[in-house]
Amino acid sequence: MKTNHWYERIPHAVTMLFLIIVFVTLLTYIIPAGEFKRILIEGRNRVIPGSYSIIPNTPIGFLDMFKAIPLGFKAAIEVMFVVFSGGIMFGVMEETKAIENAVGTFVHKIGREKKYLAVVLMTFIYGAMGIFVGYEHNIALIPIAAVVSLALGGDLVLAAGISVGAVTIGFGLSPINPYTVGIGHKIGELPLFSGALLRSILCFSALSFLAFYNVSYLKKISKNPDSRLGKGLNEDGIVLSKPLTDYSISLNNWLVISAFIVGLGAILYGVFNLNWYINEISAIFLMVTIASGIIGGMKGNKISETVLKSVAYVAPGAFMVGFATTIKVLMEMGHISDTISFHLSEVLKTLPLYLSAIGMSISQSIINFFIPSGSGQALATLPVMLPLGEVIGLTRQTTILAFQIGDGISNLINPTLGGLIAMLSMCRVPLDKWLRFIFPVAIIVFMLSAISLIVAVTIGYQ
Repeated sequence: MKTNHWYERIPHAVTMLFLIIVFVTLLTYIIPAGEFKRILIEGRNRVIPGSYSIIPNTPIGFLDMFKAIPLGFKAAIEVMFVVFSGGIMFGVMEETKAIENAVGTFVHKIGREKKYLAVVLMTFIYGAMGIFVGYEHNIALIPIAAVVSLALGGDLVLAAGISVGAVTIGFGLSPINPYTVGIGHKIGELPLFSGALLRSILCFSALSFLAFYNVSYLKKISKNPDSRLGKGLNEDGIVLSKPLTDYSISLNNWLVISAFIVGLGAILYGVFNLNWYINEISAIFLMVTIASGIIGGMKGNKISETVLKSVAYVAPGAFMVGFATTIKVLMEMGHISDTISFHLSEVLKTLPLYLSAIGMSISQSIINFFIPSGSGQALATLPVMLPLGEVIGLTRQTTILAFQIGDGISNLINPTLGGLIAMLSMCRVPLDKWLRFIFPVAIIVFMLSAISLIVAVTIGYQ
């Protein structure tokens, strides 16, 4: 008889998010509304420690719960459109055969017998992109992993592990993450990106385990194809269509790839020098789309048909981004985010020192489901957590590390994080299948992180 595993009972992503929406709505009737006072510093609202107060309850009614859904889509429109524009760009590039020919040639050159080495290298490359480039900024590179994974004999879930998993871990545990560590050090008045050695060791260890896990999964599905989590997912347009020996890269293909590289270079320059974000990235994607179509000799009708076909592929993921943002809207309407932060911080006062560091990280993970923004969470919680940490005997550096771990690792399984949903959609992997794959990784990486927190407390991490 077939054994039913726990992860097989994870509901469909739409069902899961709707249940969370209902749950948050009910919480507004149970949890008192409250808020911290905030002060505007350098254009950012920062919490004033000790200023929490209860305010009149604002429970969310039945109509307002459903009204929050279109409001969530409205709030998420920029992230939704970058999913559409990225999907369109890769759809047109794939139609020119540039990506397929490049990946087919690459796999043919290294040989499928080195597929495990390729998986390890790609995991670390995507991890490095998360460390040095950012999170949503890497969305353009996600579909490449899908094509490579299928060419190596893997599936789309493995592609997500190689790319989305590595980018998330790299970004979340980056020793130079400007949105968590950077803001944390500024709030804590510590040297920017200080304490980098321990963070670097933790980040490398987590990426190493993910690479091992990805290779193990590929070995498993190679021996038993029926065990693939990606079985039944739509692979149209991204699977290699001919034998590896038949692949080569034409001059036209090189020109299309060059247009993409130039676009990626423009994005990186804009992000680091011109404060570009989602809308500018979407604009570059659209420019690369048109350039690729023209270079590939596609006529207007063909480009138009490819655009609409590509939109159809990524539409479910874009929908999920808007749907997930509904939860953030509900939290704001119910005014319960600050109440949750306040009471979690009060609980930490009762724990022993080592457990308080780990408990602080767990509490940040919980808060991250309600405030799925690293910088937003830092500004909302660290002004409270840093003084609390000093009261119970934690250094400021340890408190910021606990915050970073809680925020970064929970991003692997956070259904309310628009960037995660967006990148998964580029791999055509639904959230429920992703959770089945990545949950063991999240547990092990958190255990590694707990060890790093124990070390931090022991050495008086400064």
